[in-house]
Amino acid sequence: MNGATNWPAIAMFAGFVALTLAITRWAARRTRTADDFYAAGGGITGFQNGLAIAGDYMSAASFLGISAQIFADGYDGLIYSIGFLVGWPILLFLMAERLRNLGRYTFADVASFRFAQTPVRTLAAASTLMVVLFYLIAQMVGAGQLIRLLFGLPYPYAVATVGVMMTLYVLFGGMLATTWVQIVKAVLLLGAATFIAGAVLWRFGFSAEALFARAVEVKGTRAIMGPGGFIKDPVSAVSLGLALMFGTAGLPHILQRFFTVPDARAARTSVLWATGWIGWFYLLTFVIGFGAIVLVGTEPAYLDPAGGLRGGGNMAAVHLAHAVGGDLFLGFVSAVAFATILAVVAGLTLSGASAVSHDLYASVFRRGRADQAAELRVSRITVLVLAVVAIGLGVLFERQNVAFMVSLAFALAASANFPVLLTSLLWRGCTTRGVVAGGAVGLLLALGLTILSPAIWVAVLGHAEPVFPYGSPAIFSMPAAFLTIWIVSLIDRSGRAAVDRAGYLPQRVRSETGIGAVGASSH
Repeated sequence: MNGATNWPAIAMFAGFVALTLAITRWAARRTRTADDFYAAGGGITGFQNGLAIAGDYMSAASFLGISAQIFADGYDGLIYSIGFLVGWPILLFLMAERLRNLGRYTFADVASFRFAQTPVRTLAAASTLMVVLFYLIAQMVGAGQLIRLLFGLPYPYAVATVGVMMTLYVLFGGMLATTWVQIVKAVLLLGAATFIAGAVLWRFGFSAEALFARAVEVKGTRAIMGPGGFIKDPVSAVSLGLALMFGTAGLPHILQRFFTVPDARAARTSVLWATGWIGWFYLLTFVIGFGAIVLVGTEPAYLDPAGGLRGGGNMAAVHLAHAVGGDLFLGFVSAVAFATILAVVAGLTLSGASAVSHDLYASVFRRGRADQAAELRVSRITVLVLAVVAIGLGVLFERQNVAFMVSLAFALAASANFPVLLTSLLWRGCTTRGVVAGGAVGLLLALGLTILSPAIWVAVLGHAEPVFPYGSPAIFSMPAAFLTIWIVSLIDRSGRAAVDRAGYLPQRVRSETGIGAVGASSH
């Protein structure tokens, strides 16, 4: 059933679309080379990139999903806010500067720096596409549901609208357009979330204690403050936390943003700014979640006949926007939520296209001999293919619970990308065979255990009992990846292994000093 047409939302949505299309037209005139398309010519400042990273990272799952989780399970929902945030110090202190000094367009440039190019880039591209695909499906379904409920569009048309918009941004504007769409979206989202949280606290004399006390009155102490409402066992809690924390440091579309700045200093600066914006946003989601318990959960107008939220549990933040700001602010938040999805989808699409064109086509198939025009052509064809696949899967998964896809994307990134990156950057003894074997084990184990978990084996495939009893595989798949890298590298006595180990010192010098790195002048 489609929602009633929300004219303020449509007006603001149209305004956002017009603004971003203007940005894309402006960016298209400046996107001529591969450097421009993949990395915005390396001309994004640290502050701008920090906002863009925040815009790329604060997805619909963050804005709608975390507040909805807190609305449903109280304090337990905070695991998402904490898990998503604490991965950023790892990026800041261990990876940001090294990534910028060693890479050019994708994280595979860094992972394969001193190793055999073909196997490592093939693994990195496969892992990137898997992470992007699962992340993309969740965003597309979220967008479809949101637009159907708020704009009155049929679901397939809603999903197709997102697919067409993201294709325009990436196809013509490349990373420059994607970056500025993410910056605009980050400013809008932070502004909307700050207003909602401020309006909630204003009603309670700006006392968080009074807000929490009222929420406890509504739902009871056990439901709000007691653990175990969301995650039932300690293994699943630790595993999900590991996936969210270390997955952040392995998300390809986030790592790609470090190649858009002119130098390593700007890369560090961008992480500092991003951590600040993201930390502020996740504090706000906590207030928004508890505000929804008090102002939405007690108001019959926002509830369906069964006692649940109209439009489903993910609409807690949207209903709260209406409760504190009326129809006009609801329209604004609806447009911001759509902008959130659109910006993240554009970043994901560009990351997937880069993996195919730069890592597979130019580096593996053409062995570095592809000209820029051919590489860009392959990239744009990949964008079109990804858009069609994303629209099709978005329609196909309409009625499925896709929350597991986001956690799967993080689990895959934590199990495959993060171990490969960390060991290749920091361990002299690491070899090509080690990282390929370890990355493959982490990727396949994370994927296999998730399929056998309750989220898919029971909820999607309809079996009575799961083969793998825990909600997230990271606690098993991530250590397995590290262990495999260590063992295989130790026993590797091949000629290639000697080259890999000898390449550590030049890599270390370049990663720490930036000598020989791709600089602003080469852009």
